[in-house]
Amino acid sequence: MNKIKKISNSGGQFLLEPISLAKVYSREDFTEEHTDIYNMVMEFDSDKILVQKEDIEKYNPVLVKSLIKEMGELGLLGIDIPETYGGINLDKITTIIVAESLVQCPSFAVTWGVQTGIGSLPIVWFGTEEQKQKYLPKIVTGEILCAYGLTEPSAGSDATNGKTTAVLSKDGEHYILNGEKIFITNGNWADVYTVFAQIDGDKFSAFVIDRDTEGFSIGQEEKKLGMKGSSTTPLIFENAKVPVNNLLFKIGEGANIAFNCLNIGRLKLGASSLGGAKMVINGVTPYAKERRAFGQPISKLDAITKKIADMTIRTFVTDSMLYRTVGLIQSEINQLDINDDNYYIQMGEAMEKYAIETSMAKVYGSETSHDVIDQGLQILGGYGFLEEYPLAGAYRDDRINQIWEGTNEVNRQIIAGFIMKKALMEELPFREAIREIDDFMSNGELDLDNEKLSKECQTIEMAKRFVLFIFNEALCKYGQDLKHEQQLTEIFADNFMDIYSAESTVVRAQKIMVSNSPEPTVVDIAKVFTAEMTNRFINQLHTAINAIFDGEPSDLINQKVNEFESRMRLSTNVIGLKRNIANHVYEKNKYPY
Repeated sequence: MNKIKKISNSGGQFLLEPISLAKVYSREDFTEEHTDIYNMVMEFDSDKILVQKEDIEKYNPVLVKSLIKEMGELGLLGIDIPETYGGINLDKITTIIVAESLVQCPSFAVTWGVQTGIGSLPIVWFGTEEQKQKYLPKIVTGEILCAYGLTEPSAGSDATNGKTTAVLSKDGEHYILNGEKIFITNGNWADVYTVFAQIDGDKFSAFVIDRDTEGFSIGQEEKKLGMKGSSTTPLIFENAKVPVNNLLFKIGEGANIAFNCLNIGRLKLGASSLGGAKMVINGVTPYAKERRAFGQPISKLDAITKKIADMTIRTFVTDSMLYRTVGLIQSEINQLDINDDNYYIQMGEAMEKYAIETSMAKVYGSETSHDVIDQGLQILGGYGFLEEYPLAGAYRDDRINQIWEGTNEVNRQIIAGFIMKKALMEELPFREAIREIDDFMSNGELDLDNEKLSKECQTIEMAKRFVLFIFNEALCKYGQDLKHEQQLTEIFADNFMDIYSAESTVVRAQKIMVSNSPEPTVVDIAKVFTAEMTNRFINQLHTAINAIFDGEPSDLINQKVNEFESRMRLSTNVIGLKRNIANHVYEKNKYPY
């Protein structure tokens, strides 16, 4: 019984809409152009980047800049830039495809990522015509490199509280900037920087700053755990004279600029994490089949089989939720009028609608790549610990992914905080959903177009009601102060993310099974993930319940909780299905989806 009808497009709507209405874009929907670009970038990555990776990692700005220019020649620096300024202005799906494909050298990938993302998009979206004409054509070709200055010594995740100041000069021709930015990717290589400062101490604003600006200097290269082939420096402003025409957009609109750019940045990070996870599976699978121990290939050992399956499942889930998210965003963008003067501002607003989902893609993607690399290194054993093999470096390079683009802790607060806001402001019909829980529990059989994975669909629908029920109890107790209960909101964020990822995986698996190329193991993946998600989900909610009710929930609450649990539990042969999944990977000798 589906009581909640289709609602208007908005982040978080997956919690309220029946799974039967979910439209999940996936890589199976790629156009021929998407596939061609994917293959082109993979080829470039292998032929141009991988063969020079060792030199790149020795910190070689000349080599990196030349490779960036080669990407410019292929059009890969102008995907998000209008044709008017030399770009090719393709869809956001293409942007994510390139980010996923450029994985052989993370140091180079992050240089490209800043160049095409947070370094240039502020100008594309918010720049004046003069600023666009001046910078974008050279950014597209790679003639100039970009950087983005937001983080400060006393303001990292809380970046809008930065202390860098901007004061209008007496003659009204310059803003005088004072302060310091830290951890700036491309810092020592860039020619133009988007930098944020407080005008008059309290108006958070953005500026486009040229490298040769008087009073602006670049600090020493940081010595980092990983990403050694990239540039990371402080930026120092000592009475730096920035022309008033270099103000980006409007005074006091810095947060709007920063956060809109971070949304696409988080998606790209999720994509690069996905590509990295696939690369690890592709590397360790042949090794597991060849390496012998106890008289047989280690691929025959059930403990290794489990690792291969777990790595594959997490990667498939990441893939599913990532492209679902960018598909939702692109659908929003497709409704905009490209000839509207505010087109790019509206594009930013379209992406902001799905800030919840982009944060999920970043968190889940970065934690997936970390887990997959860790498990892959374990499969390699001692060889994995040697610098001669790629996973040692990958382990170091990957660690930053849980920190930048907003730490995973901050992104979990974004997930829970945005959903709390939507609930309190009634931007989504949460109250209606809460009222209908009892009716669903009494009559809640879904109207499913596809009976495949029906039990998993029912479980996901029950999970939505369960978390909404407990979330509502938390809101009733804490109100807006719930945002300060961060251990509790982290649990809710993980619950929401589990639902989104499971739904994305199940619907994608259903779609694959009714396509012209059905692959039965995707059903196994969906079953295993949903079953393990359910156990994790219930355990976490019990922790939340004990916190909300101080360990003494009422009989009514206990009755509700028991009913939810009994309706959610799945009898899934997780061990057997994981063997099926791993055997399919072994058969293909690589990540097969």
